[in-house]
Order: sequence, then structure tokens, then C-alpha cells
Amino acid sequence: MEISQDASRTSGRRRWWALVGFAAAVFVAAAIGGLGVQGTTGEYASLQQPSWAPPSWLFGPVWSLLYALIAVAGWLVWRRVGFGPALWAWTAQLVLNAIWTPLFFGAGQYGLAFAEIVLMWLAIGLTVVLFSRVSRVAAALMLPYWAWVTFAAALNLSIWQLNT
Repeated sequence: MEISQDASRTSGRRRWWALVGFAAAVFVAAAIGGLGVQGTTGEYASLQQPSWAPPSWLFGPVWSLLYALIAVAGWLVWRRVGFGPALWAWTAQLVLNAIWTPLFFGAGQYGLAFAEIVLMWLAIGLTVVLFSRVSRVAAALMLPYWAWVTFAAALNLSIWQLNT
């Protein structure tokens, strides 16, 4: 009986450490993006933007919440099926997420950033589909992110058009 309790505790700890790992992966993607925006507040403010563009202070809180949802969603899927096709899609969209910010802000490549965000949007969609086969909760946690990236893609396109 004691062995199974120890195994259960170890398994429980492993699950929580895995959540820490998913949070770390998302943090790394966010940090890469954060490096791409350092010192660009003035540049972003100087761009012609559509009237519906949100204030720049809104991005930090929104992304913080979305990154938490992305981490938990990946962790929930991992708990059910381990690392398979659904988590490969999750990883791909996370890599694309990390790339977008340096393209848009760091390099000022608005057209290339738009093409990249379209790929990210598709990767998120694939992730949602694959997650829904494993965990509806995990898929639902990805929906606000997909919606925000839809909005961000429209904003990216508009800024690209207004500033070329």
C-alpha cells in the first residue's frame, strides 16, 4: 500500500512539474517576443493606425492572460495523451508566436509579419482541432488566443496598408 501511495505522490509531482515546464515554454516564447519590442513603444506610437487599434498598454495584460491559457491547455493535453501530434501543433504555433513580434516590431517587416501571423493563425486552428479530439477544455482555452490573433492579424494588415 505504501508503494502505491509513493508512486501516486511521484506521479502527482511529475504532473505539476510538467505544468511548470509548459509555463516555461510559453514564457520563453513571450520573452523572445519581449526582446523584439524593447524600445519600440515610440516607433509603434508613430505608426499610422486604424481608429479601432487598442491602446498599447492593453497588450501586456491581454498577452499575460493568453499565455497562461496556452500553457494550461498544452498541459491538459499532455496529461491525457502525452507528447503527440496535438502538442507538435501546439509547439509550432508557439514558435510562430515567438517569431511574429521581432518581425513586426524589431525588423519593421509589416508585410512579412502579416504572412507569418496568417501561418500562426492556421497553426492555432490546427491546434484547436487536434486539442478538441483530446480535451474540449483545452481546446476552449485556446479560443480566446485564436480570437486575439484574428484581431491582431487584422490590425497587422491595417498597419501594413497604412504605413506603406
